[in-house]
Amino acid sequence: MRIIDKIRDLSLAFFGSRFTKRRQFIGDPNLLDEQHLIARDEAPDAINQHLIKCANLTDTELYQEFGAAAHGLTAQQVIKKRHKYGLNQIEEHHGLSWYKHLWLCYKNPFNLLLTVLDVFFIVTDDVRGTVVITLMIFISTVLRFVQERRSNKAADKLKAMVSTTATVLRINADAAATIAASEQEINNGISSKQINRVELPIRELVPGDIVLLSAGDLIPADIRILTAKDLFVSQSALTGESLPVEKFIALRQPEITQALDADNIGFMGTNVISGSATAIILATGKNTIFGALAHRVIKSDDSRTTSFQIGINKVSWLLIYFMLVMSPIVFILNGITKHDWMSAAMFAMSIAVGLTPEMLPMIITSTLAKGAVAMSRRKVVVKRLDAIQNFGAMDILCTDKTGTLTQDKICLERHTDIMGHDFDDVLEYAYLNSYYQTGLKNLLDVAVLERANFGDIPELVKRYRKVDEVPFDFKRRRMSVVVARSDMDYHEHTLICKGAVEELISCCSHAFHNNQLLPLSPELLEKLKKVTAVLNSDGLRVVAVAIKKYTDVQHSYHVDDEADLTLVGYIAFMDPPKETTKPAIAALKQHGVTVKILTGDNELVTAKICRDVGLSVEGMLLGSQIDAFSDQELAVIAEDTTVFAKLTPAHKERIVSVLKSQGHTVGFMGDGINDAAALRIADIGISVDSAVDIAKEAADIILLEKSLMVLEEGVEEGRKTFANMLKYIKITASSNFGNVFSMLVASAFLPFQPMLPMHILVLNLLYDISQVVIPFDNVDKEFIAKPQSWNPKELKRFIIFFGPISSIFDITTFILLWHFYGASSISHATFFQSGWFIESLFTQMLIVHMIRTRKIPFVQSCASPPMIIMMLVILSIGVLLPMISVTATYFKMQALPLSYFAWLFVTVSCYLWLTQTLKNVYAKKYGWH
Repeated sequence: MRIIDKIRDLSLAFFGSRFTKRRQFIGDPNLLDEQHLIARDEAPDAINQHLIKCANLTDTELYQEFGAAAHGLTAQQVIKKRHKYGLNQIEEHHGLSWYKHLWLCYKNPFNLLLTVLDVFFIVTDDVRGTVVITLMIFISTVLRFVQERRSNKAADKLKAMVSTTATVLRINADAAATIAASEQEINNGISSKQINRVELPIRELVPGDIVLLSAGDLIPADIRILTAKDLFVSQSALTGESLPVEKFIALRQPEITQALDADNIGFMGTNVISGSATAIILATGKNTIFGALAHRVIKSDDSRTTSFQIGINKVSWLLIYFMLVMSPIVFILNGITKHDWMSAAMFAMSIAVGLTPEMLPMIITSTLAKGAVAMSRRKVVVKRLDAIQNFGAMDILCTDKTGTLTQDKICLERHTDIMGHDFDDVLEYAYLNSYYQTGLKNLLDVAVLERANFGDIPELVKRYRKVDEVPFDFKRRRMSVVVARSDMDYHEHTLICKGAVEELISCCSHAFHNNQLLPLSPELLEKLKKVTAVLNSDGLRVVAVAIKKYTDVQHSYHVDDEADLTLVGYIAFMDPPKETTKPAIAALKQHGVTVKILTGDNELVTAKICRDVGLSVEGMLLGSQIDAFSDQELAVIAEDTTVFAKLTPAHKERIVSVLKSQGHTVGFMGDGINDAAALRIADIGISVDSAVDIAKEAADIILLEKSLMVLEEGVEEGRKTFANMLKYIKITASSNFGNVFSMLVASAFLPFQPMLPMHILVLNLLYDISQVVIPFDNVDKEFIAKPQSWNPKELKRFIIFFGPISSIFDITTFILLWHFYGASSISHATFFQSGWFIESLFTQMLIVHMIRTRKIPFVQSCASPPMIIMMLVILSIGVLLPMISVTATYFKMQALPLSYFAWLFVTVSCYLWLTQTLKNVYAKKYGWH
């Protein structure tokens, strides 16, 4: 028989490491005090109706329905059923094949554009251009492919590697062979010796199998309970409710419309917390509710479009638009003025390359990869690189409650007198009751013993001895222990009873308060109801504690002795928040991220958690209310709502969807089966390593440790990543636009091309090489204070505003070269082209440091050392190209006089001063994003 200590290992195969040995349970009397609200997914009607039908059948009818019997199935029956129903396994999400994944890594507007340019260079036999462009495409695609494959492999290692089994009754082969082949004969006259209890892999189970369940077991399929003893099941992974539910052998409410309301049905994906049972399997694999949910998640498009992809595509097409407008103009001007249309075509294509930030795919991929590496050091697995930027752009975080914000564990929160004031005597009585009961300690007992494990309370057991016990049963919903004190020579016995509030108070005649015994008058009972109502409103599960003194001692005690008790107070339990939840939520708020709670649990418990973690509840909406709203109405209401309670998985998915429709970048954090659909549709799905496998499959990011402060670190890392990506786009696009604008002016007046196509390619290559260190650049704190997202309109304004600034100084350089140095004829074109090449490289390299920050560069905000070193290296190479005869000849350049560099210093200084001045003007008018 499997034991509770193996729950973690056994649960890994299906549901990760969610369940731990703390979740032991025999019977929580308070569980029956309230109507527990179960999140209901809109499972396919056929599955729902099948389970409801089976819930209402008698045992005999069940056996007939499935051709089964109480003693199990034969091998022949199993073979037939497996052929009919298939294996008991959920469709797995195997991810993309390597070639499809590689195609997705390649497929973006810029790579496609570069491919078109590459084809042009191949056709025109331009080997240098072909090599440069091909290398850019190859590096950006392969880098992204390798990083994402590594991340996905790391995530796969989180999944279970053990084979989960179940205990099943099967008729052994010898017994089956001695019986006639008819079903009727198989179902009769078999002795216990002919029945095997076998451990089988879950995948081998079939409908009609009889399974044996005990504490710690996973429920391997959708089942109908046949026999049960104190059976409690945790359904939190499936429904989101925080506490276990009791299962019976018969429906208590026959008129049900949802299978999840059936209290004699167990569901695949849940686990037994306490008690034992035998059950018959009703459905397996994809025909279970779990299977239907899993299929819904797995069949969704793995290449869904996120806010990052939408944003980068918009920006890409904006830059392509500039290229498509400018290149034809350059082509026509050069063709008309130079009368060499082939040369004009080559120059126009070079302009297209010049306008294109060729390294954009590579910069984006390397920046995201650098962010993924940084997150991995914080024990975070990044499955999708895009998720890094989405983390930074996220302005709304929707999160499940149970197991994510909370510890998914029952803790003793309060111990009070009858009026709700803290009262240590109640804790002492509860401790003695829990300590001395002989049954397996349930969750409440464990919580009491853990809470009382301090000070002098554990010393109580030395002053008392146990006399007797009245065990728990679900009819009374209470249990008692009788103890005697050593300082009374054991001549006085104290009966300590704890149980469900209403049932226990019905056994009381008095109450103890302020050292006085008070009769339970109607007025006092009314006050007691208000006290417990207040505790319940705080989301607490309340259990009453009462005592009775016996001076006329007995050797044994019975249920009848639980009368004329004295109520002394209450112990109240809850699923407490994780220690890191409150500071994490505060940090997210400080970073401009709004937190919303989406849970299948009830609103009282959720509101209590929100108060405890410092989350202000602006509005609350229940699942039943959501159904009444259209998507447009819900989108408006959801903006101002903090808590969404009693939700189904479909509700969660819909809320995330409508928030996205309002332009928000939405993250969702969850760890249950019921969270998987919302995880899949969110811009960024966040889960934890202890989540069920379906949730980890759907997530983009998996936290390997329980600290929620990783969320804040992830947001900061995401914003740094986005800042560096946007930095490259702004700088490159604006400087390229300025260069091309200058070429337009020069093409209209010069008798020769202002720069050869080769020069443009080399200039771009040098600049692009310098930008490979951008992922490691510093980012101003102001930039990561708020969520950032792609804004093509703002980028267009930025390009048009800052691009032409460089053209002013390009034109002054043209005038200098034309008039002062006499480069005014075709014979002096090489000198002119070399001079502008150097000036263009200097302005393009230094503008990086001007535009990377709103502050004064090198003084108030300095780039990272790699950025500065790379700038100096590239400038040195650029200067040496025309100054060394070998490279000058190869690249068709010529050396420049030293006096030119003096003019260059003045030109560049004026350019930087004007840019800084206009940068302040731009920031005041439009802001600096």
